[in-house]
Amino acid sequence: MGPLAGVKIVELAGIGPGPFAGMLLSDMGADIVRIDRAQQVNPATFDKPNLEPLYRGRRSIGVDLKNPEGVELVLRLVEGADALFEGFRPGVTERLGLGPDVCLARNPRLVYGRMTGWGQDGPMAQAAGHDINYIALAGALAHFGRADSKPTPPINLVGDFGGGGMFMAFGIVCGVLEAQRSGKGQVIDVAMVDGTATLMSMMWGLKQLGVWKEQHGTNVLDTGAPFYDTYETKDGKFVSLGSLEPQFYAELLRRLGLEGEALPAQMDASGWDTLRARFTDLFKTKTRAEWDEVLLGTDACYAPVLTMTEATNDAHIKARQTIIERDGVPQPAPAPRFSRTAGEVQRSAPWPGQHTDEALADWGIAAPDIAKLRETGAVA
Repeated sequence: MGPLAGVKIVELAGIGPGPFAGMLLSDMGADIVRIDRAQQVNPATFDKPNLEPLYRGRRSIGVDLKNPEGVELVLRLVEGADALFEGFRPGVTERLGLGPDVCLARNPRLVYGRMTGWGQDGPMAQAAGHDINYIALAGALAHFGRADSKPTPPINLVGDFGGGGMFMAFGIVCGVLEAQRSGKGQVIDVAMVDGTATLMSMMWGLKQLGVWKEQHGTNVLDTGAPFYDTYETKDGKFVSLGSLEPQFYAELLRRLGLEGEALPAQMDASGWDTLRARFTDLFKTKTRAEWDEVLLGTDACYAPVLTMTEATNDAHIKARQTIIERDGVPQPAPAPRFSRTAGEVQRSAPWPGQHTDEALADWGIAAPDIAKLRETGAVA
């Protein structure tokens, strides 16, 4: 019943950001068939739940893409699809016989999404890489970390999932909307390096205004400011502060009992070390739970720093059902939320090839054809 109900998408199986894009689209109602390699199919696993949330919501068929009949099967699915997306290096799908030109010839309305780290062209296009490399080249990694440390990778949220998977999902939806108006498909080049650069747009603006230094750990938002940072508590846990605006900072000082103390002005960077030292000592005088009693839910802009396990038990997270459980596995709920066409987890994560007959039949492949495909080894 999600907002993308009725949209049909073919997903050429990949790792990381590709499945994340598929999860986002499926959570919003899209009917996605995931093309897994026939060699990965193991029917013995079908009775056990697949505990990987990134693969949830889709159906999987096992196809031998080295078999011409397997390639032809994917092209038949393409004929009835609104979109296809893949995450291989440039040129791989062309060599498989499933490149954009071939697919668009079979379905001129198809939106063909391609996701790579470096993009489809440029000097780095054929090089191997991972999230850390993409965000490094895009000018983002240099700005993560404290002033006295080397740049710290923010796990793989920024390049893989922010600059890659989310931009792929956004691009697919944009492309499908445009195709509905024009009747024409197109190719979407999703590069994690491009998406990461886009995520840095505000910092580019601040840099032009002269209020963003390129030395990490010296700015208001990168732990340079003591009122936008984390602090250790008496019990060895951590809390976060984000008291940027003057009124919120004033509320923080009031609740910390520092309102009348002679402290450096909030925006006087020369006094930030003094403020940080004061905050550091103060936050170690109480446990995290005790600081929650003082600051949580106030305009001081405070929150405890929770692990994933702790987050599942937080009152706000529980009230909003931000973390749900599927097959006994805690995982994020579909987001964002729609008032009328709510997204949902359509089904549990599939094992490769788990829904071959069911999905092919629903996509218009006749039973005798499915039987023949299996006989020839085109599908597992």
